[in-house]
Amino acid sequence: MLVQHEPQVQKRVEQPYVAIRRQVTDGVPAAVDSAFPELFGWLGEHGVKPSGPPFIRFLEVDAQGEPLELEVAVPVVGGVEGDERVLAEVLPAGRYVTFLHAGPYRSTTEPDLAAARAMVQDWAVQQGIPWDRWDTDRGSAFRCYVEHYHVGPVEETDYSKWETELAYLVSES
Repeated sequence: MLVQHEPQVQKRVEQPYVAIRRQVTDGVPAAVDSAFPELFGWLGEHGVKPSGPPFIRFLEVDAQGEPLELEVAVPVVGGVEGDERVLAEVLPAGRYVTFLHAGPYRSTTEPDLAAARAMVQDWAVQQGIPWDRWDTDRGSAFRCYVEHYHVGPVEETDYSKWETELAYLVSES
């Protein structure tokens, strides 16, 4: 297990990916539980292999940080074209604040992704590191905020061994 005890700033190159975009109306699980199988089905139909772990790109969140719009995605080698179902996009190059969370996605008794997000955001504020984001009429939009699912329920039934990397693009202005 690669536990990262404190956020880090990392420089990253751009990363091509394919994704299915969803509006979140009935919670994140409802949005992603149908999108991931559809995306992996599309990859199989088109003979495209992921070049890394799946991720969710959060495009917009409400004032409480709950997702409003997201992309369910996988990284790919460049040159893959999307279609009417699947977008072909690129995660931008730049400096990212990253943190590797080990544990459940949601829990009322243990640190979960919401707690990890809050900790990373507090750390960034303390360090004077701003996200590349802007206000919207519904909350906030991010140029790039992703959660990479390195180990999850498909690979491991014990949620204490799940690993999710949070990565927020830093504003350079």
